[in-house]
Amino acid sequence: QVRLVESGGGLVQAGGSLRLSCAASGRTFSGYTIGWFRQTPGKEREFVAAIRWIGGSTYYSDSVKGRFIISRDTAKNTVFLQMNSLRPEDTAVYYCAARIGIIVTRGNDYDSWGQGTQVTVSS
Repeated sequence: QVRLVESGGGLVQAGGSLRLSCAASGRTFSGYTIGWFRQTPGKEREFVAAIRWIGGSTYYSDSVKGRFIISRDTAKNTVFLQMNSLRPEDTAVYYCAARIGIIVTRGNDYDSWGQGTQVTVSS
C-alpha cells in the first residue's frame, strides 16, 4: 500500500520560497507518476506539477511554470516541490499524489494521496 507524507509547508512572505517534500513508501515506484495538487476552501483541487519516477520527466501548470520546480530523489523515495517567487494566490493546502502510468493533470486519476501541508503566503 502506497503511503505519502507531505512536509515543509508554512507561512512565508510574498516573493519568498518554500520547499515541500513528499516521502513515499509502501512499494517500489518505478512506473509511477507523483503529482502535486493544491486546494483552497470553496475551490476545486488544482493540478500544480508532476514528475515521472523513472526518467524524471516533468509537467507544470501554467500558473506555476517558471516559479516552481519539481524533482525527486529516488534513493530517498522523496519528491520535492521547490516554490519560488511565491504569491498570495499560491496559498493553499498542498497534496502529493501517486498513480501508475504517465503524467496526467486530473486528480481523480491518482490513486494515493497524502494528508496535505498548508502553505500560506502573506502580502
